[in-house]
Amino acid sequence: QVQLVESGGGLVQAGGSLRLSCAASGRTFSNNAMGWFRQAPGKEREFVAAISWSGDRTYYKDSVKGRFTISRDNTKNTVYLQLTTLKPEDTAVYYCAACLYSSGTYLVTPSNYNYWGQGTQVTVSS
Repeated sequence: QVQLVESGGGLVQAGGSLRLSCAASGRTFSNNAMGWFRQAPGKEREFVAAISWSGDRTYYKDSVKGRFTISRDNTKNTVYLQLTTLKPEDTAVYYCAACLYSSGTYLVTPSNYNYWGQGTQVTVSS
């Protein structure tokens, strides 16, 4: 079992920044690839970013490349998502997720993840 708890969401003006954190407990965190997804009202959950278990490979949704940065600290069992130059269309609930068995491009698919956090709201005002 892996428990995931997100934090760091909030209300920010367009152009602002936030840093989301996802603290993991339970199963060995460093063995898992991790991902961030988001879901806006009335829309499907979509991939935002993912990182390999070692942190040496990262993957991003095209629209967030250059603005968002995913990272992890395996000594703290935590994965981060730095959000910069935020836009109103980034408004959503952001979820972190742990993937036990997949890697690479499979990390963009929500169904390949095994554990999910409860989400943290990010609201960007114009």
